Amino acid sequence: MKQIAFEQFKINVHKKTGINLNQYKEKQMKRRLTSLMTKRGFSTFDEYWQALQKDKDLYREFLDRITINVSEFFRNPQRWDILENRIIPNLIKQKRDNLKVWSAACSTGEEAYSLVMLLNKFFSLDKVNVLATDVDETVLKEAKKGKYSQEKVKEVNKDRIKKYFEIEDKLYQVNNQVRKRVTFKKHNLLEDKYESNFDLILCRNVMIYFTEEAKKNLYRNFYNALSPGGVLFVGSTEQIFDANRIGFNSIETFFYQK
Repeated sequence: MKQIAFEQFKINVHKKTGINLNQYKEKQMKRRLTSLMTKRGFSTFDEYWQALQKDKDLYREFLDRITINVSEFFRNPQRWDILENRIIPNLIKQKRDNLKVWSAACSTGEEAYSLVMLLNKFFSLDKVNVLATDVDETVLKEAKKGKYSQEKVKEVNKDRIKKYFEIEDKLYQVNNQVRKRVTFKKHNLLEDKYESNFDLILCRNVMIYFTEEAKKNLYRNFYNALSPGGVLFVGSTEQIFDANRIGFNSIETFFYQK
């Protein structure tokens, strides 16, 4: 009975949010949701679902749990050093003008703004454009505000803090010049169409939660969305073991070139 209730819960979630929980690793997702449900005092998925319809805060918490909204500026800085010193210079050699860049599953926007700051080393800000997408509209609203705690900017060096942020009441506000360079849009990686001709796509620390079949589909979709020579940058637990079969070359750890 519990499994039947969970299957119906997944159907309800898909209808309301467009998020297909069947494409997430079931044991992992079910464990996360059961823990959250029990913590909030519900004993069945049906009870929990009914409560989610009535309580906005509960629904917000639930969405945060299933969309895994964890981010910070220049997360895993050693990887960003490689992006800055090797990947982007090589992409510029190939293309020579501004790059088409996508931060997929961008959460609250730290990664997208990090990209603008990094690209500004190579291009004037008026030539930098980053598409940033997420399935969760609430985090996109937060991302557009561009306000962050000190913890979120711990990997940003002092020069960038001075150049790109305004600090007030211990909050770090990304300045308007940087915010204007990012276009935030709602997008479901598992179900929506992808744009094409990207030179660089970042999708990090998200695919770890998906089933193997869902990941294969994502990798193929990212491959098709890249221009020839374009690069996919994935998270530190997300190496693509059959990259060559898809058509990627592994050019650095966690960087794959079409």
